[in-house]
Amino acid sequence: MKKLIIQLTLIATLFALTFTNQSCEQKEKETIKDIENVVVARSEKPEYFLLRPEVEKAYGYSHAVKIGNDIKISGAVSMDDEGNPTAIGNLGQQMKNCYADLEKILKHYGCTFDDVVVENVFTTDMALFLENAAYRSEIYTKQFPTGSWLGVKELAVPEFMIEIELEVHKPE
Repeated sequence: MKKLIIQLTLIATLFALTFTNQSCEQKEKETIKDIENVVVARSEKPEYFLLRPEVEKAYGYSHAVKIGNDIKISGAVSMDDEGNPTAIGNLGQQMKNCYADLEKILKHYGCTFDDVVVENVFTTDMALFLENAAYRSEIYTKQFPTGSWLGVKELAVPEFMIEIELEVHKPE
């Protein structure tokens, strides 16, 4: 009987040591992963991009900001390099001009419209936008991103009829 108690005690001790060792190894792995996440997060400094530096400085915004694999792109409007509205009164052409500017920004970051995960459209004429929305099928050839279409009273300049902003996830 004494021998059986010693054997059971030994088995229980071995079990406890094994469980404790595994638990410590798991905690060590979790701690290392937490440290790696903090190091990665701290090393991801925002990278700013200005498409039209003088215009964007005058209005007080950056056209895009990249942090890690995510890029936020400010709303594109139909303007020339001096900030003057273009295609006045023609929402369809304004939309094409917006996408042309957005494509320049995507290319700067090595992306395409396939990398867009959110698209928000602001328009002063929703009915006219809906008439022209089919053009988006030429832009998004694989899948459409998530997003919202919002009818608004006005945009920054009265001649602007549409503004399109994007969020992008750049694959590693």
